[in-house]
Amino acid sequence: MPTISYQTRTTTCAMGTRLRDALLDAGMTPHHPMVSIANCHGLGTCGTCAVEVRGVAGSVTEPTAIERWRLSCPPHRADRGLRLACQCRVLGDIEVVKHPGVWGQHRPASAE
Repeated sequence: MPTISYQTRTTTCAMGTRLRDALLDAGMTPHHPMVSIANCHGLGTCGTCAVEVRGVAGSVTEPTAIERWRLSCPPHRADRGLRLACQCRVLGDIEVVKHPGVWGQHRPASAE
């Protein structure tokens, strides 16, 4: 079972679980508090569950078409390397980082 490290907590999930679902099941959220209820609930259209995923190649699935589309629209930028937690599935151990901003879009310049 893959391990997910997020903020100061760690959880595990079944292989292929959507990252958003794994976090919510563990009592964590990939959403900013302002949109924890008012979001697209996993459809990939709001972009508020954008996170940075760190892990070895293949630790999560490739971006979906809707994920690529949403992360190329403001306030996101396609070159930031973020993922939508509602679209990516966990395949291995990962570390997840939520950056500042309602959409998690304020990734530090040193990380870009």
